[in-house]
Amino acid sequence: MLAKAFSAGISGINGYLVEIEVDIAKGLPQTSIVGLPDTAVKEAKDRVKSAIKNSGFSVPVKKLTINLAPADTKKEGTAYDLPIALGILSASGVIPQESLNELIILGELSLDGTVKPVNGIISMILGVRSMKKSIIVPKENAKEAAVVSNVPVYPVSNLTQTVSFLNKELKIPVQKTTAKAEFKKHSSYEVDMFDVKGQGFVKRALEVAVAGNHNILLIGPPGSGKTMLARRIPTIIPALSLEEALETTKLYSISGLLAKNQALVSRRPFRSPHHTTSDIALVGGGSNPKPGEVSLAHHGVLFLDELPEFNRNVLESLRQPLEDGFVTISRAARTLTFPSRFMLVCAMNPCPCGFYTHPTKACNCSPHRIEQYRSKISGPLLDRIDIHIEVPPVDYKQLADEAKGESSADVKKRVDKARKIQYKRFKKSKIFANAHMSHAQVKAQCKLDEPSKKLLKMAIDELGLSARAYDKILKVARTIADLSGQDNINQEHIAEAIQYRSLDRDVMG
Repeated sequence: MLAKAFSAGISGINGYLVEIEVDIAKGLPQTSIVGLPDTAVKEAKDRVKSAIKNSGFSVPVKKLTINLAPADTKKEGTAYDLPIALGILSASGVIPQESLNELIILGELSLDGTVKPVNGIISMILGVRSMKKSIIVPKENAKEAAVVSNVPVYPVSNLTQTVSFLNKELKIPVQKTTAKAEFKKHSSYEVDMFDVKGQGFVKRALEVAVAGNHNILLIGPPGSGKTMLARRIPTIIPALSLEEALETTKLYSISGLLAKNQALVSRRPFRSPHHTTSDIALVGGGSNPKPGEVSLAHHGVLFLDELPEFNRNVLESLRQPLEDGFVTISRAARTLTFPSRFMLVCAMNPCPCGFYTHPTKACNCSPHRIEQYRSKISGPLLDRIDIHIEVPPVDYKQLADEAKGESSADVKKRVDKARKIQYKRFKKSKIFANAHMSHAQVKAQCKLDEPSKKLLKMAIDELGLSARAYDKILKVARTIADLSGQDNINQEHIAEAIQYRSLDRDVMG
């Protein structure tokens, strides 16, 4: 007897429909799963048989053939356990086929028949939403699944309950969750910009960086507050839109990083990998390709502390994601693409000992050691960082000052206004911020008056600014003008932008 159930798989971060066909035929008792299953899917036959028996049903002592279509696409994971079990029971006559026709079924089975959660639920549901079918998911995944609108979601706890539901012997209410409600639950931050004492110039640089989505490098001695400042950057970035939240949630879901009972990633991601991180961990990959840190930071911040301590090949792997906004991972059988549009924030000491620019502590590094230390960061990578800012140590008077500084909410209001100007400016293109402008867009959007041209020429010729800094200064100046609500770039904006190119001005060595 033949039965059919429907499930879903994941390719990259996108879901697709999987048809599960179960055929029971005469012959020696054996079970085979075909359709390019991985090891986890092949082992499903043992989990499924035990779950069926321990739930009070019987497994046919016949030849069982289970096909996962499309047969030319590799199937991975444990989400097919429950639909396979229900397909077997339907082919055995326990469940009517009609009950399975209008459902997408996802879930891993324990040996006792308990339905366990699986990764990637939201990706799979978004991929099959156009099928207009209801969804059966593990109870732990129900909130995440229900975030997708206009898809009825039925949470189940075990195989027996699921069979009773399909036989209309038990009613299971549809899971109710809204994206708006999830945003309210998890959208607040535990940190705030007013926690940072002093550093007014650096805070201004961070505001400019966030307003234009510019990558930024913080350079300063140990204890000056580089990490503290970086961790507060997400608090001043405009809130995630629903579309951005869903895309980010897909990445976290397939990586198994959603917290328990978390249905949606509603805050800007902040990823801070250790400097011993490998290139695969950073950009993604592996035999079963998964998103790396650059993709987990999508729509958020990737913070690389102690930048020169990272392996050079790891840092060089950042160049393509920074340029393109996505990572393409090629394997013999397939090519996967993961999004990676993030704001890069880096921090480093000015020298190996850390005290080269310290006002009171002496540096014991030779010029050669300082040059070696800084040369670990290649020119092409530095070329993709718009703002270099020095972070000086904070003195006792500033630390002891009990007056609260400007809050993240106040800064965010100005950033939101600047971003709205940019959304309007770039609404007909694929970019949304000044940092992503092409050379042609820079020429069109960053026209200068004569005084501004003279100042920029002086910066290039007399202050030792590199040629590659030219476009960067114009992009940053455009953002500064947006923050002040001005249509045209003037001398003041150019002068401030020039200050944010510390390494080009060679003040560090």
